[in-house]
Amino acid sequence: MSAADFLDSNVLIYAYDSLSPEKQSIAKEFVRRALAGDGVISSQVLAELSAVLLHRLSPPAPAKSVKALLDVLSPIKLIAPDADLIRRAVEAHEAYHVHFCDGMIIAAAERGGCARLLSEVLNPGQAYFGVKVANPFAGLA
Repeated sequence: MSAADFLDSNVLIYAYDSLSPEKQSIAKEFVRRALAGDGVISSQVLAELSAVLLHRLSPPAPAKSVKALLDVLSPIKLIAPDADLIRRAVEAHEAYHVHFCDGMIIAAAERGGCARLLSEVLNPGQAYFGVKVANPFAGLA
């Protein structure tokens, strides 16, 4: 395992959404570390971020801004899906009773060699295939 953290999509979303300034500040620090080589993401995380920015923010972000953001995030180590990753996600679903999409995140974090998965969605403190979940926003409203 490496010291790098895996950033779930909610961390990236908070970094670029100003509705919660405390969460935004924390998330921006994790993104800064990831850009410096201390973080891992997956193509699924980028897709979820893009979908939120394009469709769920009010007002939606322009496609031009989302493309620029994707360029900014491109130095972060990226885990892309393949048949083995999908199979591992199914194994995560079977072993831990998580949604398949969460299994994809877990499998990507494991493949990235991450010791920690930063997520607001998964159970903090639980380890999935040796990757421990931490909620970076625990204690905030």
